[in-house]
Amino acid sequence: MNKISHQGIVESLEGDCAVVRIVQTSACAACKAASHCSAAESKEKLVTARIQGHDRPEVGDSVVVSMSGVNGRDAVVFAFVLPFIIMVAVLYCCLRLTSDEATAALVGIGSLIPYYLILYLFRAKLKKRFSFVLENKSK
Repeated sequence: MNKISHQGIVESLEGDCAVVRIVQTSACAACKAASHCSAAESKEKLVTARIQGHDRPEVGDSVVVSMSGVNGRDAVVFAFVLPFIIMVAVLYCCLRLTSDEATAALVGIGSLIPYYLILYLFRAKLKKRFSFVLENKSK
């Protein structure tokens, strides 16, 4: 099964979840020339992962968090593909109806407000669907 995995350090424990600090790197960050290139970047992120199994980590432990590759793909669709399709469709329809590019652009961008509001309202359901799982400990 295709998985998205990141190694990280447990920052805190909250019930059956662990807050893990991971370093998210761009694809070229591992390149030998990355220190001389402005395109290479990395960011630290905090993610909440469900603890599975009987091996409970301690704060400071090195762990691997993972998410199904299908969930990763779906997250990209919700975050980028659907908003793009909505904006382009509204932009096209508004441009055809009004023939005013400025109005069409504003309405196209404004059409994303209800979309992101709906995502915000369903954030609890989305958080359950797109959750990381603590895979194992590696001391």
